[in-house]
Amino acid sequence: MNDKGEVCGIENAHKLSEDIPNKVVSFLGIVAEVNLLNKEGKDYIEIDVVPSNVPISYKGKYYVRSGSTLQELNGAALQNFVLKKMGRSWDDMVHERATIDDLDREAIDYFLRKGIEAGRLDPSEANAPTATVLQNLHLMDEEGHLKNAALLLFCKTPGRFFTGTEFKIGRFHTDVADLSSQEMIECSIIQMADRVVWMLKDKFLTMPIHYEGLQRIETLEVPEDALREILYNAICHKDYTGVHIQMKVYNDRVTLWNQGELPAGFDMNVLLREHASRPRNKNIADAFFKAGFSIWNTNNGFLGQAHD
Repeated sequence: MNDKGEVCGIENAHKLSEDIPNKVVSFLGIVAEVNLLNKEGKDYIEIDVVPSNVPISYKGKYYVRSGSTLQELNGAALQNFVLKKMGRSWDDMVHERATIDDLDREAIDYFLRKGIEAGRLDPSEANAPTATVLQNLHLMDEEGHLKNAALLLFCKTPGRFFTGTEFKIGRFHTDVADLSSQEMIECSIIQMADRVVWMLKDKFLTMPIHYEGLQRIETLEVPEDALREILYNAICHKDYTGVHIQMKVYNDRVTLWNQGELPAGFDMNVLLREHASRPRNKNIADAFFKAGFSIWNTNNGFLGQAHD
């Protein structure tokens, strides 16, 4: 058929109706329904393929359409494509080598304390066993294997298992060529915002002094609530198959960058109006919310689930 939907006809229709199903199976590994049809004395073929919920390879390789070109997928891009097709996120994958002994109980106690203070966890959970906490957060599978999210959230040094889990801070004066000092922070990501804020107060930002009556007040030069909110976003929604988070502190501004991209179909116009929350790391986002680290906004859902 041509682009106008008119039947032009084909030759060797019967042979093609046999060859095409065999080649589809051989090259793609799927079964397609091939129907031989006729209109006004002209033979044509209809190929009917049922949508698949798993990626289909062509000669063992995977491709995706990008504009007018065909791009081969491999490495992290292929992994993310497969997970997306299966409706899963990277943080939901099981890590076969990790055990519950790799987790830091101090980080788990910190999570429980914050969640109880925020009213999002019951006080009776204050001393819950580690395994119970993980099960309640859906961070273990039925065989007791830990998911990637469990290691990022509660492992003292998640860099033992993944790359790019650190938080790098640099102090600059005028531009990126004028670096005066830097620090690298590595810890469980549930505690990372606290560690970053402490480091900023200790080394990178000033706390101007003023008085209210006789009381001496020291306030961080950057509003701390806003600072923590952008930190929670950057940590929670980072693509943890990429490189570390980077914060740059200048004389007049603070910038923050993390690895990631907007969800498919999202752009700035979507983000600035009412929209559904689509966190990249669903398990991590859930833990951050239960710890009280997300702020509810009636227009746009969780501000703590915006993507960087």
